[in-house]
Amino acid sequence: MPFITEGKTKLHYRKLGHGPRVLLAFHGFGQDSSYYEPVADAIKDQYTIFAFDLFYHGQSWLDKPHAPLTKEFLTTLINRFLETENIKSFSVAGFSMGGKFALTVLEGFTDRIHSIFLVAPDGIKTSFWYNVATYPGWLSGLFKRTVVKPEPFFKFVRVMGRYKLMHPGILRFAAHQMNSPSKRLKIYKSWTGFRLLVFDINQTIELLNSTRVPLVLFLGHFDQIITAQGLKFFTDALQNCQVITLKTGHSHLLAEVGNYLHQHPDFKK
Repeated sequence: MPFITEGKTKLHYRKLGHGPRVLLAFHGFGQDSSYYEPVADAIKDQYTIFAFDLFYHGQSWLDKPHAPLTKEFLTTLINRFLETENIKSFSVAGFSMGGKFALTVLEGFTDRIHSIFLVAPDGIKTSFWYNVATYPGWLSGLFKRTVVKPEPFFKFVRVMGRYKLMHPGILRFAAHQMNSPSKRLKIYKSWTGFRLLVFDINQTIELLNSTRVPLVLFLGHFDQIITAQGLKFFTDALQNCQVITLKTGHSHLLAEVGNYLHQHPDFKK
């Protein structure tokens, strides 16, 4: 499977489907490019999907001189990919953490994008956990120590659950994402490595409205991580936005998007 390389940095991607339209796709935390296979199976006759491994996931590798990842460097890599695959215009999709990558591509290649699909995206309303991990100073150091000594974190989760100070779904999600040293290290690397992928959402809204690039937003009805209420200010301000809510939580949302596309063939046209 192919790579785009810059020095020791490698951006890995896989090609799914054989349709005439092109879709660049970015997965969520703890996944890899294979997680787009259910989506690709549903739209394989309409789209060719190029699904990327995020850095610190799958086979992609971000060399230390380029960490943390900048928008400029990611744009350079994507431009090299487009030249390699001879792609002139395309759509872009991002799930969860992959939303930051999709929004970066939107900023860098607006005039070449046909449409954008966001699935419970990070990058629009920043989460509490992201702020904790990337906040400068002692909080960041505290999170780094949690990688090797997680018991204070799990004690915090138990206390929050006991006193019902946070939704049980959020607590389960946090505990699941932190239940092994490799997961905790991946979280730390990802949240700190991608901390420069931030967006002025008012400018993003203006960009989408001025260019009329259509946006489809998939959300999970039971998702407590990225909620419809949390993104309402964003969707209400857009002039060309479709919101589709599926009966699932955050973790299985991408697979449910694939099921939705199978069941709604008209949507794919």
